[in-house]
Amino acid sequence: MDDNGEKTRLGLLHKCWATVFCSEAAIAMRGVSTLSYLVGQLTRFGTRVQTQSSSWYAMKQIQISNQNIAKGMSSFEGQPKNEILERYPEQKAESLRKHQIGENVSRKDKINFLVSTLLDLKDSKEAVYSCLDAWVAWEQNFPIASLKQALFALEKEQQWHRVVQVIKWMLSKGQGSTMGTYVQLVRALDKDHRAEEAHKFWMKKIGTDLHSVPWQLCNSMICIYYRNNMPERLIKLFKGLEAFDRKPPEKSIVQKVADAYEILGLPEEKERVLEKYKDLFTKTEKEGRKSKAASRKNMKSKHRKDTRISDGVTEALNDIQ
Repeated sequence: MDDNGEKTRLGLLHKCWATVFCSEAAIAMRGVSTLSYLVGQLTRFGTRVQTQSSSWYAMKQIQISNQNIAKGMSSFEGQPKNEILERYPEQKAESLRKHQIGENVSRKDKINFLVSTLLDLKDSKEAVYSCLDAWVAWEQNFPIASLKQALFALEKEQQWHRVVQVIKWMLSKGQGSTMGTYVQLVRALDKDHRAEEAHKFWMKKIGTDLHSVPWQLCNSMICIYYRNNMPERLIKLFKGLEAFDRKPPEKSIVQKVADAYEILGLPEEKERVLEKYKDLFTKTEKEGRKSKAASRKNMKSKHRKDTRISDGVTEALNDIQ
């Protein structure tokens, strides 16, 4: 599809949001046929429109009585737009403003419609950003919780490129600037085979404050460096954490650092790191032995209990005989 076709499609999409998420009074003025027309137009341009158990179906079933529609259509038929607006006193206009746009459409339907639309769009930053702008245009507050659910749905579909685009759009709006969002973005960049971009984001937004960055996020970056053969960056990150006297929580991190030193031909540093954090390896081995011993003890205890029960049953049968 050429650029003009894509712009036409996005223009229709904007109109759809404006029509679908309007109030009951506005729908009465436009008529239900407008919805059917817009659905048909979107179908022509390749946007997924579900007819069963979908947001469009739910939107078409908004609670508008035939009486209200007939009354609204008969009242405004043949009248210019400015005359229609004059028919509403100031207090009625205030009442209409209080009537929240899209209040009859469930949040689940809105999220499903957004995910479906994002999956159908071509790989274009402009198209994705325009879709998201249209989706939040009718919300009083930024729908961060709904977007998180949409991101989770995209992750389930393994649409990592879309996840990256949505998170970057959120951050461009000044929303979602949390460590949880950063972890999600770094993971998505890694899954999308964009390790260099993940590194740049780390250096710009996170890596300047290593004394408070959660180990979960640090471990994610260490794993990215390890998988993508970046031993120098891995060691630099680990040394930065050590400078703040932060001890790695698990032996797998230490092993990756030791392997990185070995790749760089620094066996002395490898031994130093393994010696410094040897308690992690020893602790793991001791915990493993304790777990096995406890398991054997539980099995013996259960066996003795079963034996006592069996003996009791045998004695009871002998008494009956």
